[in-house]
Amino acid sequence: MDVYLFVKTIHIISATILFGTGIGIAFFMFRSWFTDNIQEKFYAARNTVLADYLFTTPAVIIQPLSGIWLIIEGGYDWTDWWLMMTYGIYILAGLCWLPVVWIQIQLKNIVAKAVESREPLPENYHKLFKIWFILGWPAFAGLVFVFYLMVVKPV
Repeated sequence: MDVYLFVKTIHIISATILFGTGIGIAFFMFRSWFTDNIQEKFYAARNTVLADYLFTTPAVIIQPLSGIWLIIEGGYDWTDWWLMMTYGIYILAGLCWLPVVWIQIQLKNIVAKAVESREPLPENYHKLFKIWFILGWPAFAGLVFVFYLMVVKPV
């Protein structure tokens, strides 16, 4: 098998996992906002954190590594504007994702404590959830644009 095509396939699969897992776990976490059932909220938060560890984190690492290899082996110029845009958007998405991961862990811990104590969720839960929601949008939109740039490779 051609090594370039193998790495390109890995790059595409990891991008798909990054995007798909991101939108999937965001959907379930967001849906948990609309239930009053604390067990459902806990289930969503716990599995959101787990999915980020198992799927999103490895994809976040594989993407730049495979991308660097593809740039070198594909003979692309590191300073092509579409690649420069990709670097910037990926960094922006990462800067949104890192606090989102921290917030997800905090939300999971807050809900776990509420389940254990049988107390209502504190106001901090609602505040953090809103920040989580807001930070997800630039990361999501950015990754959609990165997909576009990777497919079109405009000159």
